[in-house]
Amino acid sequence: MPEKLQKKSSQFVPASNQSQAVAWRISEGLVDYQKALAEMELCVSQILHHQGNEQAWLLEHAALYAAGASAKDVDLIEARFPIHSSRRGGMFTYHGPGQRVIYLMLDLSRRRRDVRAFISAIENWLITTLAEFGVEAVRHDARVGVWVPRPQKPRGLNGEIAEDKIAAIGVQIRKWVSFHGVALNICPDLSHYSGIVPCGIGAKHLGVTSLQDLGINADRKEVDQVLRKNFEIYFGLTKDHTKNC
Repeated sequence: MPEKLQKKSSQFVPASNQSQAVAWRISEGLVDYQKALAEMELCVSQILHHQGNEQAWLLEHAALYAAGASAKDVDLIEARFPIHSSRRGGMFTYHGPGQRVIYLMLDLSRRRRDVRAFISAIENWLITTLAEFGVEAVRHDARVGVWVPRPQKPRGLNGEIAEDKIAAIGVQIRKWVSFHGVALNICPDLSHYSGIVPCGIGAKHLGVTSLQDLGINADRKEVDQVLRKNFEIYFGLTKDHTKNC
């Protein structure tokens, strides 16, 4: 059964030391994917060596397909865009304009050393954020990501209610420091997903959606503001990013 929010008994714990706020970074324009990977590696290294702050990095990429550590060749239907490999968890996903990518470089030792609890906290953060835009989203233990029930669409073979994924999640953990993160669909071209089996899920009643597809004309800056407000509930305080973070 889907869950709207995680049960209190297994909730993630926000950072205990609130004096070390997470740097909230927003990049304008399209950020090169390989450059982003290199910057994440640098940030993680700095966190591990106590030389830099944690960071939540919000950006957009040009259209591409990203292959995670579990990606299968059979899930690449048509290479419509450049393909990039990474060691994050998950399979194939799409990144492109109109999608808010959020890379999370966080020290789980400051919160809870529990990867499943971390993933669930990310899902709950997004569910809480989407609710402020009138979207009732859910999470599933068996399917990572954030989903929107679509009862008006054809059901699955066993009568399952159709659902569309609005946010994909794929993280990598190194010595309890996370990187990679979230892709939230605001207004991307959803036809670009046709070149892959997103996250290896090919069931006909499971698709993809966006705020725009749901009839919600959301301003990116407004989405960013709501994301930041709710991030602090689940992960701890933030501060504006500077070059010295």
